[in-house]
Amino acid sequence: MLTNYQTGVFFDEMMKQDGEPKRHYQWFYQLVNQFTERDLMKKHETAQLNFLRQGITFTVYNHTGGTERTMPFDFVPIIIPRQDWEEIEKGMKQRMTALNHFLEDIYNGQEIVEAGIIPRELIENNPYYYNKQVSGIDIPLRNHIFLAGVDLIRDENGQYRVLEDNLRNPSGMSYVFQNRYVMRQVYPELFFQHSIETLEHQLSELHQAVTSHLPANADPHKSATAVLLTPGIYNSAYYDHVFLAQQMGIELVEGRDLIVKDDVVYMKTIKGLKRVDIIYRRIDDDFLDPEAFRPDSALGVSGLLRAYRKGNVSILNGIGNGVADDKAMYVYVPDMIRFYLGEEPIIPNVETYFLSDPERLDYVLDHIHELVVKNVGASGGYDMLIGPQSEESEQEEFKKKIIENPHQYIAQPTIKLSRAPAYQEGRFYPCHVDLRVFVMNGEKTNVLPGGLSRVALKEGSLVVNSSQGGGGKDTWILTESGDHHA
Repeated sequence: MLTNYQTGVFFDEMMKQDGEPKRHYQWFYQLVNQFTERDLMKKHETAQLNFLRQGITFTVYNHTGGTERTMPFDFVPIIIPRQDWEEIEKGMKQRMTALNHFLEDIYNGQEIVEAGIIPRELIENNPYYYNKQVSGIDIPLRNHIFLAGVDLIRDENGQYRVLEDNLRNPSGMSYVFQNRYVMRQVYPELFFQHSIETLEHQLSELHQAVTSHLPANADPHKSATAVLLTPGIYNSAYYDHVFLAQQMGIELVEGRDLIVKDDVVYMKTIKGLKRVDIIYRRIDDDFLDPEAFRPDSALGVSGLLRAYRKGNVSILNGIGNGVADDKAMYVYVPDMIRFYLGEEPIIPNVETYFLSDPERLDYVLDHIHELVVKNVGASGGYDMLIGPQSEESEQEEFKKKIIENPHQYIAQPTIKLSRAPAYQEGRFYPCHVDLRVFVMNGEKTNVLPGGLSRVALKEGSLVVNSSQGGGGKDTWILTESGDHHA
């Protein structure tokens, strides 16, 4: 099956340099070797059809309008041994605790700024810093981050590193469940002998995390009413919204379904108005409330912020979280961990250069062909330059942009992202992968076992984003004992 497979200079999740599978992949390797080429082609097609049938799509917008695509799926799973996973879990909990402290701090006392660890202007000039809207609010559980999606990569030594923190509206959790569902439909034989950490209770964990954020003035005699607020069907992550609301058993609403009266939020129902206590919103801060943010927003709810400030409703994730997950603040997360927790980071960052530092700037301009340069405000793989894969003309254009506005960019070494085999069009070839880990915070912190492994399916490509041609893989955490099944 993998006779001509080349690991090259990259760390490979599955294969050793000598062309043999790693220990935790041996059984998978042996099993797949029993399939004929025809079996594999057939299974591959069945898997893609399964996604299409379930309407698992995302929308890609380009100059010709929007097109619905299914997330391409690859059946070779990413398998993570138990002890590696435990390390990741610890690292994620540590990181989220520090980031939450940071958000609580900068909207209240600003101790980290007073201590001279983070420059004040980095916070105050951040477009996602909503001081006048958020400061001084006593939010439930003091928890700003109910759901985070942290992107991890592995470098050429197999060391996990955090690539970015998504603390606003991380999407993709539904794909984790769908990847597993399709995998079990199409490759049931993989699940017979092997103990893979189950995802079964994770959606009720998510629901518990949501409902634990009771606002200060909720009616103690009634159980909390939570809703998921979506911008609507044209949003690229709409499938994600529908899936999560359905699975948690909460109403999916749009702004027009809610109304604020006397600083209390109500949902319009056929039986009249029903009070809403908790809003898991998938709308950006700017559009939440035309009174407090953009007056032209048709997606939000007028008066929502007043209700929030008065303790009559909870909004998850917190407003103003973007100040903590921006690419410039990312550089300081290890310092936050040291400052708030007095610990060293368990999972390191990728080395990052600030271009506002003149020495770094000169270095980056001279070495731009070797580096990755990113706009600190952009996401989804936009406005970024991958030096080794770029033309000289693109490099020159980027240099101009950087010199005009050095504060807007950061640079990182091109990491030799780890790879794993992918099976597409009848053959196996190595593709770069990363892992989005989902962390849920309520009364306790819970890390979803596995997460979304994203794969750059274009041969040689480093971009794993689905909007840029990437796909998904199932992620398996091996359990210690052999008695549970996924």
